[in-house]
Amino acid sequence: MAWGSLSLIRAQESLPGRGGELEGPLALVPLRNIGKLDPGGPLVMWGYLALLPIFLAVWAMVGVWTIFALAVSNKSVNLTDGFPYISLCGSFPPQSCIFGQLLNVGAILVAWICILRYLQLREWGVPKFSNQLCLGMGFLCALGASIVGNFQQTNELSTHLFGSFLAFVVGVAYFWTQLVLLHLTKPQTQPGAPWIEPLRLLLCAACTILMVTMVVLHLWPLRSAAAMCEWSVAMILFALFGLLAVDFSELSGFVISLQSRPTSCPQSTAHLSSL
Repeated sequence: MAWGSLSLIRAQESLPGRGGELEGPLALVPLRNIGKLDPGGPLVMWGYLALLPIFLAVWAMVGVWTIFALAVSNKSVNLTDGFPYISLCGSFPPQSCIFGQLLNVGAILVAWICILRYLQLREWGVPKFSNQLCLGMGFLCALGASIVGNFQQTNELSTHLFGSFLAFVVGVAYFWTQLVLLHLTKPQTQPGAPWIEPLRLLLCAACTILMVTMVVLHLWPLRSAAAMCEWSVAMILFALFGLLAVDFSELSGFVISLQSRPTSCPQSTAHLSSL
């Protein structure tokens, strides 16, 4: 029996000299760009993939503040004792159930966004090893978010802290790595206004400074101020993921390709319709 291998490939368009055919068993072809730029004008239309980072940012921001509101309303946290950490708000039922579901769904969205970003950066000429390293950081960030949601600090503190490290520290490193790679590669087709990259640089710098400040204040201990820094870091990370909508604005979709393992029969490739 031939076992199929599943690969994510980008939507195919006619390529000069290739007749629109795939080269090799798992070849990837460029994404179609549906957003057209007028000279001196704005982007005419965005692809639906741009909604994925936006949905993640809105989902995460609304979700964590909803958990905060629930924790305050049912007295799980007492604001007179100081401003609470995100994890403390999500440590007690019923909000702990919502907290776990929120971060698990968020982790899946992060993983998908990182895959699409990996394919896009490769199309822009980012070196393979550096791009794979960046992708690995994105996956670790997603894993960390899932660990934080499933291992509350009141039940498994060490595991929870490890997940927080992956989600926050590795997550910020993921965006720093992208900034460096794009600065070195200087892709000509990168969408967005000229101020997008400086904004990302500013957000990454602010996130890094706030994380260091958070650790110092926690050890001081000034827990309430440290908690405010943690909330700020989380909001900035959500915003950084949301900004990827600008980069995804010209992507029209992707295709999933199933390819059978080579056998004595003639090889064939079955493509699902474009998504």
